[in-house]
Amino acid sequence: MSNPETVTLYQFSLCPFCNKVKAALDVTGVPYKKVEVSPRSKKELPELPEGTPQKVPIIEVGDTVIQDSTRILEYIEKEYTSGHGYRLEDEEEAKRSAEIEDWVDSEIIAALPTVIYGTWKEAAQAATVVARESNFGPLQGLGVRIGGSFVMHMISKRLLKRANRTDGHAWVKECLDSFEEWLGDKNFVVGDKLSMADVAMHGALSCVRDFPVFDQVEARPTMNSWFKRVSDIRTEHRVN
Repeated sequence: MSNPETVTLYQFSLCPFCNKVKAALDVTGVPYKKVEVSPRSKKELPELPEGTPQKVPIIEVGDTVIQDSTRILEYIEKEYTSGHGYRLEDEEEAKRSAEIEDWVDSEIIAALPTVIYGTWKEAAQAATVVARESNFGPLQGLGVRIGGSFVMHMISKRLLKRANRTDGHAWVKECLDSFEEWLGDKNFVVGDKLSMADVAMHGALSCVRDFPVFDQVEARPTMNSWFKRVSDIRTEHRVN
């Protein structure tokens, strides 16, 4: 699409999956508007088919409604080419990118809530970020800040237990170690071209830029250079 219509993104500001989608929209130069969804009531969501999970991210483009961050990234990759783009022509590189994008979902995105909401202090900081990013009224905003943070704090504990872990920060460190090893001396994680894997990882990490855990990224020269490289692409092509 050379002149893409505006996409509506239903999101929660500290949702790593939602930040993946924002990264993809920025990179490809697609105009979009954000609708902040209450993690409690979810009343802001569009009408969905019966039995469909009531969760973000969701994008709405005209009559098309798509859920699931990976499906959304695949849709954007296919439909929008006016910006930088992240489609790979090499089959092996594309396969590797898909594998790493899947790892981003299963590992780093699973780990991030445990360092955003892992302690009550972190949950309180998250509440401040949500208050800044949302456009809720005072009462609804208060409910989201208190109730949402409480829910996510509980979820972070369940995530650690499910992964048989006790330290979310150590988990994130392991993830960063792996990604940095795959990155090596390349510009991007599977080669010289930006891929869906880069977009996914950059989006996921973007949601913790206001948290102490991001110091782990900035303390790694290779990782930090990669992050800035992708940030520059997003800034150059971002329409919003």
